[in-house]
Amino acid sequence: MRMTLAEYVRSTVAALLHATGESQTDLAAALGVSQAQVSRRQAGSAAWSLDDCDAVATHFEIDVLDLMAGPTRAAEVLPDARRRTLGRRVPAASQVEQQEAARWRSSTRSTPCWPTR
Repeated sequence: MRMTLAEYVRSTVAALLHATGESQTDLAAALGVSQAQVSRRQAGSAAWSLDDCDAVATHFEIDVLDLMAGPTRAAEVLPDARRRTLGRRVPAASQVEQQEAARWRSSTRSTPCWPTR
């Protein structure tokens, strides 16, 4: 029996979460929804919309067609920088952006752009 497109998407999202070491909570934060909403979509009681699929693909830095092609294809094109390594969890893209912003803020505080007396 063939898998439906909805089953492919759910399977692919699960595989990407596993490959990156991210949780449903991480994905929910990136999509701007609750973890419960991601859980319902993954359980099949709610559907992933096309807009959701586009946002998920963007979050994992893959093409939306690769997301819909299934877990094998999505895993093949997942950037190495997004993959988890043994003993190290790769932070979600939003976490990386937050860390970079915090580093930038801390570095600009120590170096004023105006002359000091």
